[in-house]
Amino acid sequence: MNMEFKRELPNARVVKEMYPVSAQAAERKQENDAQIQEIFRGESDKFVLVIGPCSADREDAVLEYISRLATLREKVKEKIVIIPRIYTNKPRTTGDGYKGMLHQPDPNANPDMLKGVIAIRRLHLRALEETGFSCADEMLYPENHPYLSDVLSYVAVGARSVENQQHRLTASGLDIPVGMKNPTGGDLSVMMNAITAAQHPHTFVYTGWEVTSRGNPLAHAILRGSTDRNGLTSANYHYEDLIRLDEIYQKSGLLNPGVIIDANHANSGKKWDQQPRIAKEILHSMRLSPDVRRLVRGLMIESYLEDGCQKPGEGVYGKSITDPCLGWDKTERLILDIAELV
Repeated sequence: MNMEFKRELPNARVVKEMYPVSAQAAERKQENDAQIQEIFRGESDKFVLVIGPCSADREDAVLEYISRLATLREKVKEKIVIIPRIYTNKPRTTGDGYKGMLHQPDPNANPDMLKGVIAIRRLHLRALEETGFSCADEMLYPENHPYLSDVLSYVAVGARSVENQQHRLTASGLDIPVGMKNPTGGDLSVMMNAITAAQHPHTFVYTGWEVTSRGNPLAHAILRGSTDRNGLTSANYHYEDLIRLDEIYQKSGLLNPGVIIDANHANSGKKWDQQPRIAKEILHSMRLSPDVRRLVRGLMIESYLEDGCQKPGEGVYGKSITDPCLGWDKTERLILDIAELV
């Protein structure tokens, strides 16, 4: 094989024993899970905000950001359930560039997967212990989910992964909401097939075991816009798009129809500062149609301490080193506005 086997990494059980969840934190996660799952089952009319940095690049800045969210949470908790994004894996279109904290716990150092596995566990655990938030992460590598399975309350499957069989089958075995993004080309049938697969039971190989899943009734759609072969982006968050998705859902027979709308990526044309405008248009569509109001469970927002993005190595604290994000002042205003409008 054309690769070097550097070292065997500790399995999830070992890492969890090194960094265990306290009884108090486990109870808080249970409470969070119950509240979030009520929304995705349609038993609560609260609004979900999956919000945070494009990628978690450093522990201190991410925890400061989430601590600010914790303060804001108290002001909006009657209307909004906040799920912070701690995205510790970063998909790369060409495979090159910063791949996230799992690969590089220090973005300016060489990859170190052993330190990375520990760093992502510790970051999610500190967020739960210190702020009471059990967060969201992208399941870029299904086999790594066990390292975080007891601290996450939400999982996203990205636009490049949604067609992958292992992602779909692993999602079918999770007991938290899993959002399936539409693929980069925009074909909604691919996303709906992924949701169908995730909601059904399966037998498959996972982390060296033959496993049987029960199906995940909380698997749902994420609309993130699309990009055509010429590189031109198209949004799919408009009123007509949401009505169309509702019609597709009604014909599908799927459980708990629902969608989270990603206000960035192709929906914003990568114009990160358009996220507040997009969010408000979606809320307006919800007011126009009870069907859209029932379907839309919430939004996904890319946000950090500072506006925009920087190149790795520039060293601006709290500024994204991957996709550009809303800074804190704009984020706070957006969350308060959503609480008034939802």
